[in-house]
Amino acid sequence: MTTLAIPVDTSIVIPDLVRDPYTIYRRLRAEAPVVEVPAINRILLTKAADTKAVKDNPVLFSSDDPQTPMQRAFMAHTLMRKDGEEHARERGAMAPAFAPKNLRGHWRGIYQRVAEDYVARLPRGEVVDIFPALAAPFAARCLTHLLGIESATDAEMIHWSQALIDGAGNFGWAPEPFEITDAAHGAMNALFAREAEQHRVEKGPSALSAMVNAEDPIPLTQIEANIKIAIGGGINEPRDALCTILYGVLGNPDFKAAMKEDDKWFTEAFEEGVRWVAPIQTSSRLVTEDTEIRGHFIPKGKVVMTSQASAGHDEEVHENGHVYDLFRPRKTHQSFGNGPHFCQGTHVARMMLAQIMLPLLFDRFPDMSLEEPESVVWSGFGFRGPLNMPVRLA
Repeated sequence: MTTLAIPVDTSIVIPDLVRDPYTIYRRLRAEAPVVEVPAINRILLTKAADTKAVKDNPVLFSSDDPQTPMQRAFMAHTLMRKDGEEHARERGAMAPAFAPKNLRGHWRGIYQRVAEDYVARLPRGEVVDIFPALAAPFAARCLTHLLGIESATDAEMIHWSQALIDGAGNFGWAPEPFEITDAAHGAMNALFAREAEQHRVEKGPSALSAMVNAEDPIPLTQIEANIKIAIGGGINEPRDALCTILYGVLGNPDFKAAMKEDDKWFTEAFEEGVRWVAPIQTSSRLVTEDTEIRGHFIPKGKVVMTSQASAGHDEEVHENGHVYDLFRPRKTHQSFGNGPHFCQGTHVARMMLAQIMLPLLFDRFPDMSLEEPESVVWSGFGFRGPLNMPVRLA
């Protein structure tokens, strides 16, 4: 069988991916769904079938990408870059905090109270930027409870999260993002140590408590890394998803009316939002043996990058995938990943937004509207979302 050479696209540069990756992905899906991009030093995969196949085969496509900036940013070999038993052990160390009985019986009530508190602070009748006024601090405060680091302020959590995801997504290896993460590690580790001592005395359902009180605990360095991974993804995912959903729903009168009439649309709005703009857009995998993708020879040692962002827009899966459509009958997406690395916080994010925050906002501000949608700035390649979200609260 004749194999195809992998096309190389030198026209793709990181600033363009940060500004508007979806235009690039649309072209690649049609012309070169398997393409080498020197700017990111990876083979980029943009079709849904390929991204799923790679994630579902961790033996052939390992998470241990030696070229990722994540290890440099986190100053640790995190569970995100591990496979098999090693990955399962570290993931399992936090699992009790995410158990369904804790979601329903413990976190749901706490998150509801946090949401009510933060929404009550919003001024009625004014235009408010929801990103800094609600989305980010709500995500931060909820996460402090889940992780067991309640003494961290919202500002600290938001800063640490942005620093970590900027570092992990620093595919150009610029020095500045790493300088910021380096400065943050000392403060994070000191706070974790203080909270861990308290959790050894007062055991609870939080992730940190579960890890430090385990019969066979994972090493301290990995406990710290686990908490940092959760800080990175656990703020930006619900924060960006909430803003994206509001942009999509409030931009269409029919969608807004549906949300006010039937609670079922809150879940639909969530799924469509994370399909339309995946908060975590890409993932890297190391090829462990020679293989082929769409007839292209992929040698052992190469790194492929799956774009779950592009997968959510794939024309073979969705008609007009570039459009936010609340009424879309099939909202299939890979935005929370698949396979062994399926996002551990998926059900938490759904609860936070579809079950708590969206119903609360539409009850409190039933006539809210999006102000100057053209002023909303979208940004990001590895992680993506709106940087502002002006809403008139009425």
